[in-house]
Amino acid sequence: MKVRGAVLTEMGLPAPYATSRPLEIVDLELDGPGPDEILVRVRAAGLCHSDLSVIDGSRPRVMPMVLGHEGAGEVVEVGEGVDALASGDHVVMTFVPTCGACAPCLAGRAALCEPGAAANATGALLSGERRWHAGAAVRDPHHHLGVSAFAEHIVVSANSAVRVDPGLPFDVAALFGCAILTGVGAVLHSANVAPGDSVAVFGLGGVGLAALLGAKVAGAGTIVAVDVVADKLALATELGATHAIAAGPEALEAIGEATRGGAQHVIETVGNASVLADAYAATRRGGTTVTVGLPHPEQMLSIPAVSLVAEEKTLRGSYLGSSVPARDIPRFVALHQAGQLPVERLLTHRLSLDEINEGFDRLARGEAVRQAVIF
Repeated sequence: MKVRGAVLTEMGLPAPYATSRPLEIVDLELDGPGPDEILVRVRAAGLCHSDLSVIDGSRPRVMPMVLGHEGAGEVVEVGEGVDALASGDHVVMTFVPTCGACAPCLAGRAALCEPGAAANATGALLSGERRWHAGAAVRDPHHHLGVSAFAEHIVVSANSAVRVDPGLPFDVAALFGCAILTGVGAVLHSANVAPGDSVAVFGLGGVGLAALLGAKVAGAGTIVAVDVVADKLALATELGATHAIAAGPEALEAIGEATRGGAQHVIETVGNASVLADAYAATRRGGTTVTVGLPHPEQMLSIPAVSLVAEEKTLRGSYLGSSVPARDIPRFVALHQAGQLPVERLLTHRLSLDEINEGFDRLARGEAVRQAVIF
């Protein structure tokens, strides 16, 4: 079938993207679903900083690629062997297809699925196949993290989709596939925040504000929000932050005062090694620093090695919020529907596919939290 999609052919083009147009909206041919795959009509797709990191070259991927990894839509067709999903189901896509049979999957660590990671690295689906075709004049595009949500229709592994309540608006539903799963999961699964604990969140994009919402759900006592953008600090306060601190030279001292010596749990979402070092420094003795950001592979982290022992600090990574999508997406949706996760507050802009480059300019300037392409 013919599909319009946003294709990135070259990383590192300069901003403003409204001028350089790194994402080209083109007509593509999309094969039907193979075994264990589904065809989805995309209804909404979120613009995430992880997409921007591919555009600007700080997160290298194989090119060309139909970008986008956070989306929701409606199942149109299922391939052979798909029994858990049916045409008409509303689904949220998740950017790690989980095989369910490798050692991490069997240990309950779906985010570390080995076949899923291998497929994502090569730009293929979990099956190893590619379903995009661009015509004889150019190379066929790759899939982005098994999803490629910036297209009208997509083929994904059935293991990349989770069925959700059809009453959930698609633009809100899309956020559960990345921002909510990552941010809330980092707090509940990776940091294991307990009632009354102190939490600091560095970076207030979609993932960071989701982490803040997760801290509220966990019953955290002191919640410190840290960012360079005043509007995001104001929104964080509205969403439950007890302290809003502007990032900068005096931030660590201010965090220390707000938390009486450092936060028990610090969530870093920026994807920058120097910010992660500050997040670690803002963590109290015996506390835990959790990083979900994805810095450029060449960035190196420098921390006092002795502090890991002498201060019993823990530094850990969290991919996909250490979540199990099939378990946690319905759980987080239920919290949203109960009024405990006001996810809709994170949606600051809605746009068309043709406006996507302008959307990434807005994201790069820090003027948006989560934007959704509406199909």
